[in-house]
Amino acid sequence: MTLRLVPDLVLTEGGFASGRAVALAGGRIASIEPADRSKPGDVVLEGKALLPGTVNAHCHTFQSLLRGLGDDLDFAGWRDRVLYPFSERLDRRGIALGASFAFAEMLRHGATTCVDFFYLQDEGNENAEAVIEAARAVGIRLVLARTMYDWAGAPKRYRESPADAARRTRELIAAHRRDETAVVQPAPHSPHGASPAMIRAGFEVAETEATRFHIHAAEGRYEGERTVREHGATPIRYLDRLGVLGPRMIGVHCVWLDDEEVALMGARRAALAYCPSSNMFLGDGITRLPELLKAGVRVGLGSDGGCTNNRLSVFEEMRMAALLQRVRLLDGGALDAATAFELGTRSGAEILGLEAGAIGPGLLADLVAVDLGDASLHPRTDTLKSVVYAMSDRAVTDVWVHGRRVVESGRLATVDEPELLARVRGLTRNWHVT
Repeated sequence: MTLRLVPDLVLTEGGFASGRAVALAGGRIASIEPADRSKPGDVVLEGKALLPGTVNAHCHTFQSLLRGLGDDLDFAGWRDRVLYPFSERLDRRGIALGASFAFAEMLRHGATTCVDFFYLQDEGNENAEAVIEAARAVGIRLVLARTMYDWAGAPKRYRESPADAARRTRELIAAHRRDETAVVQPAPHSPHGASPAMIRAGFEVAETEATRFHIHAAEGRYEGERTVREHGATPIRYLDRLGVLGPRMIGVHCVWLDDEEVALMGARRAALAYCPSSNMFLGDGITRLPELLKAGVRVGLGSDGGCTNNRLSVFEEMRMAALLQRVRLLDGGALDAATAFELGTRSGAEILGLEAGAIGPGLLADLVAVDLGDASLHPRTDTLKSVVYAMSDRAVTDVWVHGRRVVESGRLATVDEPELLARVRGLTRNWHVT
């Protein structure tokens, strides 16, 4: 069955176009066609523009339950006083609730795909399956970055042996190989959270299963110092020595890089999940984004966890990415709106291996309608620039994922939002940092 969406404007390859209808069938965009004749069942989006859904290239969904607990702490304080103790309080139902909560917020803010870098494994896959089921129920497209973690300083529930982590990750990939809206990819945690054997195990899973793999790298100055001390090299050089720096790798953050490492990432065709708001929130620094793009590094934008950002909007990350580079380089043209939008949509989808992030025939039907009448999109001068620099998330009115309408007229169509928030309040009512 074909469904046609008929907005005032459609963002196509050539820019915003009027008089177009977008036909959806089988979870994909079937065609873009003239809208001069209405058809039965057309969804008329009067006064709205249709955009590709945004792609959140890095998040930890359960951390949305910790929002507000770690504010104004540095990384070590946040990790030791908030992340570790409060993640221990979450059973499987709590994990699923945190995921549903985060996915709901993302959809309301126009994110149609989320990478959940998930590490509360409890020596199995049942918790990860609960996250996947939550994504299916709420209606978001999910990349479950199944974390592989063996640092002895982390809570026991995070940790596995390399052999067990690799086996369980392969099992989870196999279980969801035919899913339409969920994919599993391996994710050795980081140079400090995963041993050399664990990092190699994650890479080998990605190689044999033909997936991407994710790893935090060079997030804070402390990590570079520690990796040099323990392994005799900075994080990117260390990953290159392990043989894992290449087209399959998505490095998360990559804040602290020198010129040689920037060039090395480009030469190896590695990708980056850039999280500007999180890097600011924790005081980590500013990733050298224009230099990385010039070197050929492929880039997507991520929000990171809800307690190291407090917002889950990729539109917000587009704005932050552009503004941060202008401040760093003292150049008002350092990163333009079109590039920032591309990083949060098509480029983010590409680094994950998804045919999404743009509106064109054959691509996944992951779409967002925004209200052109919203004050944040006035005056009507350059709509794309207004989306990146000015648009409020309240302008997002409707969202489709795989052709399914999951937000309608500003309301979630798949879950009872008041009931969801009541459950979040009930779980977290007595949580406070000591």
